[in-house]
Amino acid sequence: MLAIYAPLVADTIVSFELVPPTVAEFAGRIERALAWLSAERDGELIGYAYATTLRSRAAYRWSVETSAYVHPRAHERGVATMLYRELIRTLAERGYCNAFAAIALPNDASVALHRKVGFEPIGVFASAGRKFGRWIDVGWWQLRLRDEPREAP
Repeated sequence: MLAIYAPLVADTIVSFELVPPTVAEFAGRIERALAWLSAERDGELIGYAYATTLRSRAAYRWSVETSAYVHPRAHERGVATMLYRELIRTLAERGYCNAFAAIALPNDASVALHRKVGFEPIGVFASAGRKFGRWIDVGWWQLRLRDEPREAP
């Protein structure tokens, strides 16, 4: 998973991290995730998607933040769409009501993915982050998973 993620940290604005996480840090993220899915082809990891707590305050407990990352060799093959659709199904089944996604802009591929699986744009945080010596806007997207929680997550 770090082989997919680390180049995005080092070379792109996709991640706002400046230094790739260690294996131990990444393992901790997986443990804290509300849901984590991965995809393999011929025994090789080609992508993953996950959901985390949106915010720590109790009233946010029915809302999650989602992300998906796919190896460049698997781009435009439906991997991210498949992962996201399964993630959305899993989250709704578990009783979560809202999924949010933050997209560093511009990122046409991520915007297309989120539109494809039903997310709608809800706003932009202008100049929210600074990387590579420039300000970067963040688009926020939302998908309603269900109207009412089924049970406590």
